[in-house]
Amino acid sequence: MRATAAAPDTPAAVPWEEVVTVALLGTDRRTPPWLPPGREAPRALLDLAAVKTVRRRAGLRPAPAKPRPEPAAADPRPPLPPAAARRLAMLLSNRPGTAGGGRRGTAPDLMELLPQWLALANERGFAAPPEALPALLDAARGRTDLRPAALAFAGPRALWLARLNADWRFALRSAPGGGSEPPPDETDRIRQLWQEGLFAERVALLGALRARRPAAARALLTTTWATERAEDRLMFLDSLRTRLGSADEPFLEQALSDRSRNVRATAAELLSALPDSALAGRMAERAVACVAVDRTRGEPTIVVEAPHQCDAGMERDGVVPKPPAGRGERSWWLGQLAEAAPLGSWAARLGGRTPEEIVALPVADDWRGELHAAWCRAAVRQRDTGWSRALLGPPSAPDAGGPGAVSLAERAKLLSTLGAEERADWVAGFIAAHGLSEAFQLLGVCATPWAAPLGRAVVDALNIARDAGSYPWSFSGVMGLAERCLDPVEATRLDALTGIPDETEDTSPGAGSYWAEAFQRLTTTLRLRAAMQEELGAVPPDPRPV
Repeated sequence: MRATAAAPDTPAAVPWEEVVTVALLGTDRRTPPWLPPGREAPRALLDLAAVKTVRRRAGLRPAPAKPRPEPAAADPRPPLPPAAARRLAMLLSNRPGTAGGGRRGTAPDLMELLPQWLALANERGFAAPPEALPALLDAARGRTDLRPAALAFAGPRALWLARLNADWRFALRSAPGGGSEPPPDETDRIRQLWQEGLFAERVALLGALRARRPAAARALLTTTWATERAEDRLMFLDSLRTRLGSADEPFLEQALSDRSRNVRATAAELLSALPDSALAGRMAERAVACVAVDRTRGEPTIVVEAPHQCDAGMERDGVVPKPPAGRGERSWWLGQLAEAAPLGSWAARLGGRTPEEIVALPVADDWRGELHAAWCRAAVRQRDTGWSRALLGPPSAPDAGGPGAVSLAERAKLLSTLGAEERADWVAGFIAAHGLSEAFQLLGVCATPWAAPLGRAVVDALNIARDAGSYPWSFSGVMGLAERCLDPVEATRLDALTGIPDETEDTSPGAGSYWAEAFQRLTTTLRLRAAMQEELGAVPPDPRPV
């Protein structure tokens, strides 16, 4: 028997698009004739939509299967010990919130321990468990500070997953060539990636090549330099900071004539970090001409005659002619000349004095702050430890600063030029003399875990603040740093501080219980860090054959 076609006004003949339209408008606004009137209309519409959905899915023809993706590259590193794998899962799945009122309770902040765990796992050479990779990539996606360590730990499987999930594409941008960097000897592939790759891939490729073969990276950059956009030239030029040397001077000298002011300024900064460069010599000649020692006063005194103009030669060498708001032109020009001049040129100009003797000289006419600030910037740029020590002065100096350090930021930068042990000793002495009120920024430049003298100085200062009934929340930043940076062996010493201290009339309300919570959290976190280290064990042997 031949089937008869359904009438147009019956539900079976209603097109799918019409069903969707009625559902979007609502049956109270539009009730077509193929639906019952009244309160039954919504139910009938949903029944019809369900039937048509089944029909549409059942009527689809299966498409040809796509080729299977190539397997991820093998990871030769040994797997994590079971206890460490469980700890990683805990760190990735737990993120305690902060309670109201600024109080965090006694539970450790596990997400803040994840960077340290990743550093330990990478140091010991373990491979990430495959089942942990999605959560690890999600964590790295939300925190850029995690990405280098997380991607190093995740290994080649992370790049394989990133090609399949757009949310993880940052992993491809963070690896040279999207994880497919050509070997150093394949120059044709390197050149092709440089010419055809995405901007992020090119930046990563240039940085990686610069770290291994500085001359090859510079030569690659010159092949397209003239055709690059100004903002791209600036980013590429910044890669020359890695393994900067005298061989880079000719290229940087040419960049001093670049049409972009930012590119010219960066080139001049890099050249000034090379004490033997021609630019450094020109800046030294200009700077020392502005400074002399006046011996006619009661004691030798530095006198300053700042530049009266900024000529074309100064501009080409990176001096910015227009000062920022609130700065005088002459002091602005003097500061730029002094910070770009090699620090070694000042001894001859100022009577063969040492950096300590130069910094100790009085400076006439209120030029001391400007001159010392410029020397601070020069010491950081040129990584001159002798001048850094002189400008820092002893940590116990009055007013929480040395003779040349003009701010906490300057002191932190000067400290970064010193070795880890010397840096920690200086900051420990600073805390012992001045307390913790200004130490947070200085603690941030110290190597972790903190050396024993620095750790003891921080704990002693926290204890003093606790006993004095100080307002506890003002030390929350230092306490957070201590949780991440204090050596776990200090946990036993801290047990005595976990009780609630007696409150006096001068104590801030609730301070005692807050301090008890903070020290309980600190000791718990330190013991957790100790357990993390034990779970990861010693550095495993290299699995590659000898």
